[in-house]
Amino acid sequence: MARGRKAGVTTSETIEQQIEKAQDKVIKTKVAYEKAVDALQKLLDKRDALRKDTLWKAIIDSGKSYEEILGFISESMDEE
Repeated sequence: MARGRKAGVTTSETIEQQIEKAQDKVIKTKVAYEKAVDALQKLLDKRDALRKDTLWKAIIDSGKSYEEILGFISESMDEE
């Protein structure tokens, strides 16, 4: 048995409604994405700050001079 169209709703109206719903979904998804990216960036910044603090503390506690530390790092890079 063949199905007919719904009374009062044309194809273009249905498509327009679907487009509107899809646009709303994209907007909501974009906002959620941007919030997630912002939260991630804040966490990465915190991690980087902690790493810097840890590195500086290790450098200070090492008792090594600037030249010794720089030489050590340079040697390590040359070996790679």
